[in-house]
Amino acid sequence: MLQKDLLEIVPPSIAAGSSAMIRILELPPGDPGIAPHRHSGPVFGYMLEGEMLFELEGEAPYPVKAGEAFWEPGGDVIHYTIANLLPDKTTRLVVVAMMTPGVPMLTMVSDEELAAKASERIPAPGR
Repeated sequence: MLQKDLLEIVPPSIAAGSSAMIRILELPPGDPGIAPHRHSGPVFGYMLEGEMLFELEGEAPYPVKAGEAFWEPGGDVIHYTIANLLPDKTTRLVVVAMMTPGVPMLTMVSDEELAAKASERIPAPGR
């Protein structure tokens, strides 16, 4: 048996009655991904193949490559970017999302809020 630890974090508390959803996402070559959004609870992920740009509120964007794990706290934190960095290959990942009861798993962020927070975004290294 092979065992390899990928990620160890202390997530924020998970609301009583929450449920978990496991999903495979495929981003076509060069796909910019979904517009800025929030998740109702923590999200954990593992890159199966490819490479994506990952950007959360309060962090500089960074690449996540095949074999690496990532997470986000959900709640009020904006998930700005999940884009395929490869122009010629599909990127595939598995996500496990904890969903707060009565709250949609994914909520889009308004243009007004994005404009109000634009000065707070941290640019990617080298930008």
